[in-house]
Amino acid sequence: MKICICGKGGSGKSTVVALLAAELRRRRKQVLVVDSDESNAGLYWMLGFEEPPVPLMELAGGKKSILRVLRTGFTEDGSYQEKSVLARDELRAEDLPRGYIRQREGMSLVCIGKIHQALEGCACPMGVLSREFLKKLRTDDDEVVVVDMEAGVEHFGRGVETSVDAVLVVAEPSLESVSLAGRIKELTTGAGAKFAGAVLNRVSSGQIAAQLTEALNGRDIPVLSTIPFRQEFLEAGLEGRPLDGAPVAGEVQALLDSVLAVAAPFESN
Repeated sequence: MKICICGKGGSGKSTVVALLAAELRRRRKQVLVVDSDESNAGLYWMLGFEEPPVPLMELAGGKKSILRVLRTGFTEDGSYQEKSVLARDELRAEDLPRGYIRQREGMSLVCIGKIHQALEGCACPMGVLSREFLKKLRTDDDEVVVVDMEAGVEHFGRGVETSVDAVLVVAEPSLESVSLAGRIKELTTGAGAKFAGAVLNRVSSGQIAAQLTEALNGRDIPVLSTIPFRQEFLEAGLEGRPLDGAPVAGEVQALLDSVLAVAAPFESN
């Protein structure tokens, strides 16, 4: 099963990913977290790893190599034939070479790629690699893949969501976040993928939660759970410590139950 976490920049996608991953492990699921956000560098320590894995971009030959492969897909009549950037037709997490995956206590982490320098160019090769990796990735019955997507909606143009079982959007208290959640729902269903709903994050009061829920419901977006603002999450982020989800255990359990109920009937592998 593969679950994709989307939302605006700063909404707390990585926080939700880390909380869901920890809850899945509590339920004795094998968890593979895919870091597909090319700008956020802190997911690995949120999950309790001491260092990030080597990006899969290097395994595929690097950004320039992927661009060369993509260019060969264009034909003389202007049409495009999709080209593969990964050598294997199918793969599992255990197939990845050492260094490209971090593992501990039933949890694994892989990273698609990061932007490291100015004038590096667009992130399109990372999106292509993310889509192909997720499409070819095979999972066992007790394994769940949680994908931390890049902020915004550009990844929908690359079809990444067509390779997952459900899409969850993280909404924080802002009109921009609500509007983007509506757009994400439209793009998800337009791509033929399953939209699970929204999780409210960084909510400071019941009144704010009610207002945010009303705004999302007005866009036909179900709210699956509400994660309140926690000072300890902010402190962990400042200090680079793993997140302790105990203070929001009930909210995360309710969220995961709802997401799994949506994703399970569409599980393909």
